[in-house]
Amino acid sequence: MSDVAAIDNLVVRHKELKQEISKVIIGQETVVEQILISVFAGGHALLIGVPGLAKTLMVNTISQALGLQFKRIQFTPDLMPSDILGSEILDENRNFKFIKGPVFSNIILADEINRTPPKTQAALLEAMQERSVTVSGNHYKLDLPYFVLATQNPIEQEGTYPLPEAQLDRFMFAINLEYPTFEEEVNVVKATTSDHKPQVNALFTAQEIIDFQQLVRRIPVADNVIEYAVNLVGKTRPKSDKAPDIVKEYIDWGAGPRASQNLILAAKTHAAVHGKYSPDIEDVKAVAAGILRHRIIKNYKAEAEGYTEDSIIEKLL
Repeated sequence: MSDVAAIDNLVVRHKELKQEISKVIIGQETVVEQILISVFAGGHALLIGVPGLAKTLMVNTISQALGLQFKRIQFTPDLMPSDILGSEILDENRNFKFIKGPVFSNIILADEINRTPPKTQAALLEAMQERSVTVSGNHYKLDLPYFVLATQNPIEQEGTYPLPEAQLDRFMFAINLEYPTFEEEVNVVKATTSDHKPQVNALFTAQEIIDFQQLVRRIPVADNVIEYAVNLVGKTRPKSDKAPDIVKEYIDWGAGPRASQNLILAAKTHAAVHGKYSPDIEDVKAVAAGILRHRIIKNYKAEAEGYTEDSIIEKLL
């Protein structure tokens, strides 16, 4: 199949996938769209929202519709790295045997990832970046495709450990979940308080998802689009000549090169699922907020004057 035909096929399959997910998840279209973009681009996503916005249900439904294995890890202050990665035990013949932890799955839901100390958060770093795990000096490859979808609760800061910048940078998207609209909430209540249980069908195989990820990487990008993305990321760095006044005044730290790479990968995927054979600047703009908001660090002045990361990104665009 030619790449053009493969992109046309992806558009149809992506639409079917969204319909399948909407059997269970009412509204939240932007959130689902961004999670699917990170899946087809081969990235990880961080979902930020208050309790009760169906974050866990959403990840579960998406993994069912994608036909992938799914494991949920509940992060707590006493969770140890071995609880995630697995550990070696002595078997009956007194030989060491490795028992795999929940990290060995296609989709990992890292629930409330900021509730666990940095030592345990770091256990996910190698898995996210290298798609492999090292335990007691032995190297284990993870099954592909592999995604970490982490959730974080923005309100309770009691007993939480903020994610280090290096860990945040591993996430392609930071996605903000908002409260549903009145109509959506009415529909959610109707759907969840009856005895009707919608059946989610698996529409993909693991290999098809890997093929689509490779297809996305083959999509050509014009130089001016890459330059626009790199320029946009450069503008977030307060020490750069390109930085506008708002950045110099309100931002302590800007986004690194990984942001530029992710902008282009996400723009390619955004273009592909909307039936375009090459991304343009509009595709970069469409994914910019989700890719930049967790990579810029604002200062106290921004906090005091009520500037959010999103409002600063909006001005940059």
